[in-house]
Parts: sequence; C-alpha cells; structure tokens
Amino acid sequence: MSGFRLSGAGGTPGGLVSFFVGLGMAVAGAYMLTSQVSVHGGSWTIGGYSAFGLSLVPLLFGIGMLFFDGSSRLGFLLVFIGLVIIAAGILMNLTIYFVPTSLFNTLMMLGLTAGGIGLVVRSLR
Repeated sequence: MSGFRLSGAGGTPGGLVSFFVGLGMAVAGAYMLTSQVSVHGGSWTIGGYSAFGLSLVPLLFGIGMLFFDGSSRLGFLLVFIGLVIIAAGILMNLTIYFVPTSLFNTLMMLGLTAGGIGLVVRSLR
C-alpha cells in the first residue's frame, strides 16, 4: 500500500470538490426542469381503429413458439420484435408539454443544469 495515492475526479488532484458541486447543480437543475413537464398518453389508431391488439401479434406468436420449443431462435426474435414494437408505440403516442413557468425559473433550471455539467466536465480533465 505504499504506492496508494488518493486523487480527485479524473485522476487529477483538486477536482473532487468541483465535481460534486457540479454534480449537485446538474441534478438540481435537471430535477427542477423535469418537474415542469407534463406527459399524457394517447391512443394507438390506424385508420380510426385501435391498433394495440395488432401490435401484440408478434409477441404472442413468439411466446407460443417458446412454450413449444424453449430454444427456438425464431421465438426469441419474435418476442424481442414484439417488445420493441410495444415500447416504440408507447413512446410515439406520448404527448409532452412544458408547463408554463416564469422566465426566472426557466433560466435557473437551465443555468443550473448547464453550469453543473460544465463543472463536472472541467473537473474530469
């Protein structure tokens, strides 16, 4: 243990305090920013009809194939494709709104986030 030396962030001396201050600023700014966002879900429609059931078809075929043969590569592929289709459908049907807030609050949120990221990056060089 004679060669052990405690160093700061990024292996350089003196960067530990600015790293944690910057991390705290970035986390606080990101928390404030995300608390001002409202997310609403929509419906899956194709031509006016619900399309969620259609997105389950590859997943259900893949699960059925895996119950028949647990080592089926096609079954695993269909399950994976089905999960990707469902996740993409959920994300594509989200509506995201920025809740009205004052200019001061917006500048504080963005300034804390940008300044914190800047301090973290500076402490790592």
